[in-house]
Amino acid sequence: MPAEHTKELCVMVKDKLKEANEQLDQFLNYTAVPQLTGEFAQTTSEQEEYVREFLRDLRHLSVACESGYEKVSLVLRRAKFNQEFAEKVLSDIVHSCVHAFYHPKNEVYQEDGRYCYTRRDTIKFRQTPPASLRQLILSLSKVFDKLRDELDYYETDYAIRIRLQSP
Repeated sequence: MPAEHTKELCVMVKDKLKEANEQLDQFLNYTAVPQLTGEFAQTTSEQEEYVREFLRDLRHLSVACESGYEKVSLVLRRAKFNQEFAEKVLSDIVHSCVHAFYHPKNEVYQEDGRYCYTRRDTIKFRQTPPASLRQLILSLSKVFDKLRDELDYYETDYAIRIRLQSP
């Protein structure tokens, strides 16, 4: 892949990760478990545990996105663009950030790809989340859909080249 295309991709990834970080930081810094469980008419212990698991997953995602943002910023800050380093960073971002979003550790939601053709939300929640959590995830899904779409072909191409280079 040409270096200019990789550099443009790095700029787009940096912008999308910044957007994701801002949304996650705003939510995590100003939202607490009691506030979220207060959105339910009556809170059960199962709902409270679900909210706690959800927030744990969001914290993991936030750390992954912040790290990815720092790495891609480093790629773009260097005086001479290093194509090999940029490819490795973009691959790391797919495996850490994008996969962390679509496959949360506590499985509080999952993607149902069948709905992408019907223009419905592709995220299916394990339990009914508080409205603010639902809204956050649906908003983040737009960011991560764009990242995945742009990096999917690139990641496949990169993985194939790495395998062909291995003895």
